[in-house]
Amino acid sequence: MKTTTPQTRIATFGELLLRMSVADGNRFTQANDIKIHVGGAEANVCVLLSQLGIQTDYITRLPQNDLAQLAVNELQKHKVNTSKCVYGGERLGLYFVESGNQIRQSQVIYDRSNSSFATIQKNQIDWNEVLKDVTHFHWSGISPGVSYEAGLVCKEGILAAHEKGLPISSDFNYRSKLWQYGKKPSEIMPDLLQYSTITVADLDAIEIYFGIKTDKKESDEDRFQKTFELLKKEMPFLKTLAMSFRKSDGPAHLYKGLLLHEGNFYETKEHKIHVVTDQIGSGDAFNAGLLYGLSKKLSGQECIEWATACGVIKQSIHGDFAITSLAEISHFMENGSSNRINR
Repeated sequence: MKTTTPQTRIATFGELLLRMSVADGNRFTQANDIKIHVGGAEANVCVLLSQLGIQTDYITRLPQNDLAQLAVNELQKHKVNTSKCVYGGERLGLYFVESGNQIRQSQVIYDRSNSSFATIQKNQIDWNEVLKDVTHFHWSGISPGVSYEAGLVCKEGILAAHEKGLPISSDFNYRSKLWQYGKKPSEIMPDLLQYSTITVADLDAIEIYFGIKTDKKESDEDRFQKTFELLKKEMPFLKTLAMSFRKSDGPAHLYKGLLLHEGNFYETKEHKIHVVTDQIGSGDAFNAGLLYGLSKKLSGQECIEWATACGVIKQSIHGDFAITSLAEISHFMENGSSNRINR
């Protein structure tokens, strides 16, 4: 008798945002023109996965107005299913970006207080219903940072996915300018992260959430592997940990990925990025590449190569979304960066 494996369908939960970028390299105080992009960590993951042929559901709470419809239209354009979104509240969350350069940092100002997502309440999402045809659940540390209420709803989704036995992936995604509601991340995040089977993290966020420290004099590889062993004590279901590492080499960036998957360690070479068009969303692209590799049951080495390639390519693309394709990512993995014209 033949049995069929359900097609991969990844659901994500998070806040959908409008990103307002100051145009032409100007500062906030010089702004007279704003470029608008749709974004949000979990939405970014969905958009890239959908372009790679994975079915995705985006779950959030939105106001019923034309700005929300603009954002939803962008997701639908990239074949992300938005039918599981719920509606209510007054406004869409915003964030403003001033792009930096090799001399000064980029700057972000959030305008997310009292957004529809920030004011979401428990029991407004029927998690059994929205997860009934899903094979994987993904969330990030941004949602619990937005508001206490959003963290409670995020926990509802995590527990529902855990009870269904779904793989749960998380991105630590610490944002220092969030967490303004009186709770420390270390009070909230460990309880939510304990159910993750897959996680993408960075060493700083791990220290903030769990107090886990490693010796900065050691190599990235040693710190990564020691962190995994310590993190396993806090996250008992964890099977897969991935990180991207970025360093400067003069004006260029060096970018690589490390992975521990089912007991084995993998790493990529360092990719030298001479020009960064837009760094925002590169971590989300890294997440999507990893989830693509895992969903396709690729080898550990192939999974981290996919994650890293997606993270690199995103940095050549304006906006939050990694607008790319299987063919383009495969070409990059085989040939590296190119300044040739494809014609």
